Amino acid sequence: MASTTKRKYHRRTEEERIAELEGRIQELKVKMETKKRQDSPLLKQIPVLKKRLRGFAELATKCNRLDVCNTTIAFIAGLDRILNPDQATLKDWNTAAEEDED
Repeated sequence: MASTTKRKYHRRTEEERIAELEGRIQELKVKMETKKRQDSPLLKQIPVLKKRLRGFAELATKCNRLDVCNTTIAFIAGLDRILNPDQATLKDWNTAAEEDED
């Protein structure tokens, strides 16, 4: 005969349910703001431009034009800040350059 143990349920409190719903509301607000932006198609092209600019910076380095290379890298850093204002760092640039080499 099988044991008839009761299943344990965890009932969420009202505060837990409210906190979860508030989190979902915030996510939806961010999503709506992103859709409203007029420059969304423009932002989608930034990664493509960054890749081309990295290639140009490498060419400038090969031609011993470090001033042009540094200017290009600074411009790419500005694009990173536009695309991800909270996350853009020099570490991201180095990681992206390594990925392009692969």
